[in-house]
Amino acid sequence: MADLAEKEMDNPTFRSDTVLSDVHLHCPSKRHLMVRLNAVGQPVFLSYFKLLWSTEDLASGKHMREITTGREQQSRSGDELCDKDRSNVKEEGELNSEGVEALLDDDGDLEVVRRPQSASDLQAEDLLRDIVCPVILMKGKEDAFEDEEQECTCSDVVKIEHTMATPLEDVGKQVWRAAFLLADYILFQRDTFRGCSVLELGGGTGITSIIMGAVAKRVYCTDVGEDLLAMCEQNVTLNKHLMEAGGGEIKVKELDWLKDEFCTDPEAPYSWSEEEIADLLDHCSVIMAADVFYDDDLTDALFRTLYRITHNLRNSCTVYLALEKRLNFTLRHMDITCEAYSHFRNTLNDLENLQDGKMKYTVEHIKPDFCQFLVYERIEQL
Repeated sequence: MADLAEKEMDNPTFRSDTVLSDVHLHCPSKRHLMVRLNAVGQPVFLSYFKLLWSTEDLASGKHMREITTGREQQSRSGDELCDKDRSNVKEEGELNSEGVEALLDDDGDLEVVRRPQSASDLQAEDLLRDIVCPVILMKGKEDAFEDEEQECTCSDVVKIEHTMATPLEDVGKQVWRAAFLLADYILFQRDTFRGCSVLELGGGTGITSIIMGAVAKRVYCTDVGEDLLAMCEQNVTLNKHLMEAGGGEIKVKELDWLKDEFCTDPEAPYSWSEEEIADLLDHCSVIMAADVFYDDDLTDALFRTLYRITHNLRNSCTVYLALEKRLNFTLRHMDITCEAYSHFRNTLNDLENLQDGKMKYTVEHIKPDFCQFLVYERIEQL
């Protein structure tokens, strides 16, 4: 059974409805360790994402600009790496093996160097990008990650369980770039969020809530689906050391945008208590969401949920939305378009222009030129 599974994993096949996040494509395969199958039979992997700061830095009160001095070379955009001499393949391959940057072509697309089928293992080591295959673990979890733990100290990594390729309805189980971008902004503006009560909509694997939990007082990380929420809760547990420095707390809860009320059924997993709802409405001053705008109906539902919740908050609230514009060629337009983003912008404009005498919304674009604190590739579509 193990041999069969290993063969299948070495030669993965993707159906037409498979969605794959490219966050993991530039990481070496040893960072993708399969730890289990989830309740619906999908492989679950554990990845380490490098932080360019530590909990000691956070607790010391240093300004983030000071913390990143001398480290910014590690967080350069992929566009800068495009100008390097690509004849030195091995040197750039070593950069990639550290998970620093993926190479982008002139159009901003990820440039994947394929491994020739005829290449030997020795030759493959000299290639810029080796094939990324999950490792099937044949021993206990703790032993399997012993070597990894030696390479990564608790204070400078985020450990995230996630899937890699899913149907569209399960994309929340993957990790997406905009979650890293929003996490960067949180760390850059950490004094703004310190001591806040925060709600995340569509939290997915929970990575942004985990970073927010390092500085905020309380974070309600919400999504739908028991399997996804269980994965999110596991990730919160894996990274509890990040919250300990500031005494933050993360609560994983169900919040369905297609329903008008919070789930309060005590028999339902991840339901809300009346006290938690009251706490949210009385103290929440920040709402955030990352990479949740890919389906027009869900976008409409999200904005309805935003209006309903902000209308009932006791205090004024700031909403932070991060996303990646995904360009697609469509036969309908016979052109490259970004329909999901266009619908998001139109709906956002409608919210800003809303005149019902109850709420007033203002919209401000934040330029993504702030410091980078997590190792991932920033692209111009973020």
